[in-house]
Amino acid sequence: MKRVILIMALVMLAAFAAYADQEKDMKKSQTLYGQDTQQSFKGSAEYFTGDVQVDMLFPANDVAHYSGAYVTFQPGARTNWHLHPAGQHMIVTDGIALTGTRDGKVIEFKEGETVWCPCGIDHWHGATPDAPMTHLVVTGSKDGEAVVWKEKVTDEQYMKR
Repeated sequence: MKRVILIMALVMLAAFAAYADQEKDMKKSQTLYGQDTQQSFKGSAEYFTGDVQVDMLFPANDVAHYSGAYVTFQPGARTNWHLHPAGQHMIVTDGIALTGTRDGKVIEFKEGETVWCPCGIDHWHGATPDAPMTHLVVTGSKDGEAVVWKEKVTDEQYMKR
């Protein structure tokens, strides 16, 4: 009887080890997010002013708590005030971007330039009044939350440069 229990224990240990190796292999494999596999949608009037297109590139996962997207703003388009609990990088890929904070400072940045928006800072971003802009955003997530949306940015706040 002791021998049967020992053999069963060894078989179970071997099975557990094989399962653990399989799990490790799964975590080592790369994931392809092919074109047209991620969501693409028009920015909601609830969170944006003007014409905005969001093209998701990759989602957050259980290891990397950040996602990426291209966001294209038509002239004059912008986000509402909002904050990111884990921050956000914004990289302009086409045009000139504007981003403003509650203290009234507005930063203008162009193709190839990057702005880091730290955790918890109320801000907005968008295109200039006369030209479209696309930026790549890499947005962190904390406790499953990537953005906290707030009120609309007024024309006066937007035009303050």
